[in-house]
Amino acid sequence: MTHGHLTDRSVASAKALPGQRFEISDGRTPGLSLRLNGATSKTWVLRYRTRDQRQMRLTLGKTSTLSLRDARALAAEHLLRIAHGSDPATEKRQERAAPAHGVSTFAQLADLYEQVCASGEWRPKGKTKRASVMREERRVLDKTILPQLGRLPFATITRQEVKALLRAQYAKGARTTVNRTHAVIRQIFNYAISEDLVQVNPATGFSRFAEERPRETIWKDVELRSLWVGLSDPAALRAPGGGYANVGEAMCIAIKLVLLLGQRRTEIAGMEVEELDFEARVWRIRSERMKGGRAHIVPLSDAAVALIRKAIALASEGQDQAPRYVFPTNRHEDRAIRSMSLSLALQRTRNALGLGQATLHDMRRTVSTNLTSERCGVSPFIRSKVLGHIDAGGGAMVSMTHYDVNDYVAEKRRALEIWTKVLLRIVGDTELPDGRPGPRPLYSEAFARADNDNTTDGRPDSSLSELKFWQPPSV
Repeated sequence: MTHGHLTDRSVASAKALPGQRFEISDGRTPGLSLRLNGATSKTWVLRYRTRDQRQMRLTLGKTSTLSLRDARALAAEHLLRIAHGSDPATEKRQERAAPAHGVSTFAQLADLYEQVCASGEWRPKGKTKRASVMREERRVLDKTILPQLGRLPFATITRQEVKALLRAQYAKGARTTVNRTHAVIRQIFNYAISEDLVQVNPATGFSRFAEERPRETIWKDVELRSLWVGLSDPAALRAPGGGYANVGEAMCIAIKLVLLLGQRRTEIAGMEVEELDFEARVWRIRSERMKGGRAHIVPLSDAAVALIRKAIALASEGQDQAPRYVFPTNRHEDRAIRSMSLSLALQRTRNALGLGQATLHDMRRTVSTNLTSERCGVSPFIRSKVLGHIDAGGGAMVSMTHYDVNDYVAEKRRALEIWTKVLLRIVGDTELPDGRPGPRPLYSEAFARADNDNTTDGRPDSSLSELKFWQPPSV
C-alpha cells in the first residue's frame, strides 16, 4: 500500500499496470484508500477494526460516481458509527445476502430453516432431521416463539429479548418447554450464522433456564390393571365433569401396544401396514422413523398381533381400499395420527379413571424396568435391543455401531413373550392370547429366574425351559 496525500488530480492520474492491483492511502482520512485494479478500475475503500479487533474492509464506491470530497465525507460518517460499535462491512454483507434468501423477519428465517432441514441441506448433526422432530419444532415455534419474535427483523434480535421470552415462560412454570424453546431459537440462529446472515447467536452465552431431571415414574401394577380395564371398554369412560371421555377404540389399542411392545409413542402412532409381517410375526420399523436413525425389528407376540389386526379392521371400516396406516387420522388426510393425539387420549383416560400423571414414556420405562427385573430376567443388553437403543453390551461401541448388524430377533422375541405373559397376568386379561387365568407361584424352584407362565398348576412352561441358567456337565 502506498501512502500519500490524495488530491483530485492525483486520483484522476493514478493508474496501475494491467493485471496489477494496489492501494494508495489518504493521509487525511484514517483508513480511506484508493484501490487500483488495472488501468481503469478505481474504487474507494475504508479499512477499520471492530471492537473485537477484526480487520474489516468496506467498499464505498467507484471514483466515477464518488469524488474525493464525497469519499472523505462518507468515510467520516462510517468511522463515527464504527466508534459507537457498528460494523458497516458486515451489515452490508447481510443486506446483500438477505434478498437472495428473501428473508428479513424471524418468522421468515424460521420458515427457511424448516425448508433446509426438510431437504437435508442443513444437517447440524450430520443427519437429516426426522419429520416428528420437525413437527415438534414447528409446534414450539407457533405456540411460544413466533407470537413474540416472529415480526421482528431477525438481525436486530438481541440476547436480552431472547432471555425475556424465556423468563416469561419460566415464570409460568413451563420448565421443559422453556428449554425446548431455547434450543429451537439457538438452532435457527446457528443456521443463520452458517449463511452469514448474522454474526452472533443471541440464544447463546447463557445457560439453560430450567434444570431437567430425568423422570423416574413407573406405572404400578394396580394402575396398569385399572388402565387396561378402562381401555378395554372406552365407551364406559366418563370425563370428570360428566359426559363421555371421547377416547376412541383405536386409541385404546395403540396405548395397549405401547405397554405390550415398549416402543416409543411416535413409532406406535405412525405404524404402517407395510411394516408388518404377520407370517413372520415381526414389525419392521424403517430407519427414518427411528430416533437413532437405524431400522428396528420388533417381534410380535400373539397378543400384539391380535390387537394390531383389530386396529387394521377398525381403520378399514367404510374404506374402499386397504388402509396405509394402522392408526390413520379421522381427518381427510393421508397420514397417521399424531403422537400428541395418543398422549391426549391417555390423559383423558387417566382423568376418567382418576389415575396419576404417568405418561406414555413412563410406560416405556415401566416395560424396561420389568424386563430386567426378577419378573422377566432379561439381560440389560437384550432389553436395550427391545427398546431400539444402541448398546455395546460391554464391547466397543464402534463394533456395535458399524460392524454388528445382528437384530437379535430370537432374543427380543423371547423377552417380549415373557413380558406379555407378565403384563396380561398383572392386568387380568384372559381374552388375549397368553392371558391364561389361574394362580401360580411367582418364582419356580427349578429356575433361577421368575417363572412367567400363567398355567393353573404353577409348573414352568416348557417353552421357557431354555432360559434357565446353564450348568456345566458333570465330569
